[in-house]
Amino acid sequence: MIYSLRGELILTELLDAHYLAVVECSGVGYAVKTTYSSVAALPKPGNEVRLYTYLYVREDIVELFGFADQEELNCFKMLISVSGVGPKAALSILSDVSAQKFALCVATGDSKTLTKSKGIGAKIAQRIVLELKDKMSKEQLVSGASQAPVDVNLDAGSAAEAISALTVLGYSQSEAAQAVAGIDPAAGVEEMIKQGLKKLAGRM
Repeated sequence: MIYSLRGELILTELLDAHYLAVVECSGVGYAVKTTYSSVAALPKPGNEVRLYTYLYVREDIVELFGFADQEELNCFKMLISVSGVGPKAALSILSDVSAQKFALCVATGDSKTLTKSKGIGAKIAQRIVLELKDKMSKEQLVSGASQAPVDVNLDAGSAAEAISALTVLGYSQSEAAQAVAGIDPAAGVEEMIKQGLKKLAGRM
């Protein structure tokens, strides 16, 4: 498995509804399929970049996907785990919504927002929300059984939604709860997620 690529960015371009970034590492140019969000976060060609990658292998298909941050990579992996959702659909969604917004859609059951992405119909959007919300709940149960309880008011709607969204992004329930603790719920769910991510990034 190729965990990440670090090298010189050669070019970025739009190809057939997805974005391509070519990163040269030790004389080898890797063509990496990516999202609009990741491309927008990259510097101009000629500069050094780092992309977190996922190697997709299916029968006679081998493709490399890369993302500017691990949160977007986590969302991509969760999306392609859903029945009927391939890499192309996953890139389409993550090109239209940020990783934080996607996590919020899953946590709140907002499938309508996902249908705004090209190639995503109502049934697929509903399946994404249902399957990932269910998967997220199971992960929380496993995590909750092995982690010490965290002093945070889970009855507060905004806090609970923010914690759920952070678990979609790949953090454990304990990590998410600790990150959200102390943030004023009046700030709103999206702001709580952003502040929570900043806390989590500071611990890395």
